Amino acid sequence: MRDRLKNRSGFDRVLMAVAATFVAVSAVSVSAFSALAQTDLARGSAAELAIEAAIPLPEPANLPPPTVNDFKPVAATPVATTPVATAPAPDTTNTSVQAPETKPSDFVTAPVDEPNKGGAAKNDTATTTPAAATPGAEPASEPTKAASNVPPADQPVADSLREMLGAKSLRYFDRKTERSAVEKFYTAREFAPLWTQSGALTQGGKGVIARLKDAGSDGLISSDYPVPDFAAANTPDLLAEADLKLTASMLDYARQAQSGRMHWSQVSADIQYPEHPTDPSEVLESITTAKDASAALAGYNPPQKLYRELKAKLAELRGQGDGPAVQIAEGPALRYTPARGKRQPATEMQDERVPQLRAKLGIAENANDTSYDAKVAEAVRKFQEGAELKPTGVLDDKTVKAINSPKRDRQIDTVIVNMERWRWLPRQLGATSIGNAYVILNIPDYTLKVMQNGAQIWATKVVTGQPGIHATPLLTETMKFITVNPTWNVPPSIIYNEYLPALQQDPTVLQRMGLRLERDRDGGIHISQPPGEANALGRIRFNFPNKFLVYQHDTPDKNLFARDERAFSHGCMRVQNPDQYAATLLNITEPNEHYTPEKIRSLYGQGEIDLKFPTPIPVNITYQTAFVDDAGKLQFRRDVYGRDATMLAMLRNGRSKDLENVVAHSQPNYVRPAGNLPTGVSFASDNSSSGSLFSSGASFFERLFGASTPPPSVPGRRLQRRIITR
Repeated sequence: MRDRLKNRSGFDRVLMAVAATFVAVSAVSVSAFSALAQTDLARGSAAELAIEAAIPLPEPANLPPPTVNDFKPVAATPVATTPVATAPAPDTTNTSVQAPETKPSDFVTAPVDEPNKGGAAKNDTATTTPAAATPGAEPASEPTKAASNVPPADQPVADSLREMLGAKSLRYFDRKTERSAVEKFYTAREFAPLWTQSGALTQGGKGVIARLKDAGSDGLISSDYPVPDFAAANTPDLLAEADLKLTASMLDYARQAQSGRMHWSQVSADIQYPEHPTDPSEVLESITTAKDASAALAGYNPPQKLYRELKAKLAELRGQGDGPAVQIAEGPALRYTPARGKRQPATEMQDERVPQLRAKLGIAENANDTSYDAKVAEAVRKFQEGAELKPTGVLDDKTVKAINSPKRDRQIDTVIVNMERWRWLPRQLGATSIGNAYVILNIPDYTLKVMQNGAQIWATKVVTGQPGIHATPLLTETMKFITVNPTWNVPPSIIYNEYLPALQQDPTVLQRMGLRLERDRDGGIHISQPPGEANALGRIRFNFPNKFLVYQHDTPDKNLFARDERAFSHGCMRVQNPDQYAATLLNITEPNEHYTPEKIRSLYGQGEIDLKFPTPIPVNITYQTAFVDDAGKLQFRRDVYGRDATMLAMLRNGRSKDLENVVAHSQPNYVRPAGNLPTGVSFASDNSSSGSLFSSGASFFERLFGASTPPPSVPGRRLQRRIITR
């Protein structure tokens, strides 16, 4: 102690600086230190306490920090202005707040650098003061993690999912929209697995797997939607990978079930249906929250009744109906011999296999009858025709094998491609405000039906386009108005491919046909036929504006409706009973007007009349080579345009997802004719009062379906269009 007192003057200065600092903060810390001050009154003088606090001892005493009550107001003013006291002020403030939790050893154990042991007092002070603030600052250096909502058993899998989606998501999801949706969905749930809990499959996971494995029942291929082996996934990484793979297969199934395995533009340039792609975020939310994930995923298949009926028939063709598969046993040939006059009655063979044969061929009448009668023989004959066998009506061994083969591959393929085409059509075929009314035309069946409230209310025969460049396009549009007494604006394809070459051979051919020839301002040619009894469109045109410039219309040539196959037009559709068709449509859109065919025919004349629909009616032009009729029987029609063959070849080539890409098709570009028209060709403008050499210049689309603004009047045109709206 005596050695220490030799340098007491230096310690006194330290003591004064410390005292001044504590006095400055005494208003804040007096209450906190009051309890400690009472226990320190028995200690020595304030100077001794300061010395012990400032100099480290070999064995520091466990003493409380000094308080303001331990110091006397000695002459400290000259020292208080030294810079030493101001430097640690912020730290001493923090020390005063933390004082109740600070131990005396925090002050006395702070080491002093040996080289500065006899140096200025400011170094001693600066070294000791931060030690008091260290305990309070340490917790802030490690931020506290938010509590995870992922169950502890699933946290390792969640960690693996986080890593995989951060670095390898492109490996599982090659579509940008799906990849983005998956990343957001997993992130929102803190990367908890979708299909497992504690390593075991959830009910939702089991439901999704069951639906993917049963994809064949909807005409899809199960192997296109691979299911990972969760039983073999025995590590967090394997479970995470299986989770992502099942999610990817689920999104593929939903997308292809709704929109198809191939985009319609892959098949032909003559197809245009509204796009209805899936929303990956909606799919993830819908399937993961559904009570029945399998049913929810199956819901992305077409909902229409005709699709569901085809699905049931597909199961029957595959021998997967509700009951056990029906197999016809081998046996003697069965035949039916019709009656030959009164002396030789019809011969019906009896056989125990006949009831099974009736069930197989869909003969509901006399289901348990063992007689091989005329109806059974006729059903066998039709089957033989479809199976490319000799149509004898005799049930021989070849016919039995064809009936039993699993099989009937051609019919199965036909049903599958028709189910695929149903995926292209809109989910809502009709207009909800008028009882879900719509028009549906089936090209291979040459029929048109008007549907409302899920039932057929009218039907008629139609003539459709010839195979090749005149094929009727597949489309969905809305019929907006009917034109009575229409002008026939000849399509550019007919003008440039047929009429202009005909003019080269006979310059008067158009005049003799009653057609009007005009030259557009851009140099193009326009040909039209005025309204009348002989007009190519007949008396009524049904307008649903579309890029293919086709429509439905009457015809003066009714004889073609007597034929079974009626693909004879240039692409437009001729309707057998247009007056009934018009009345049916108008009564849907304007039920209070009570239209009848007679009322429609009363409008026939020489001037165009447009009857506009208050609510447009959707028109769906389809290509159904397989469908179920009203009696519940599966019907097949000839692939007149070769659409089935094209689709089957594409589905078998293994390009898979490439078929979903959109193919851009160029439209025909009809430019003005090269060279001059032959001498003797008469233009309608030659006889006009204005002497103009040009027509109005309106496009063919505007001439056909009207323009957004009324076109200028055509010189020399006497006929005026009347528009009736209600």
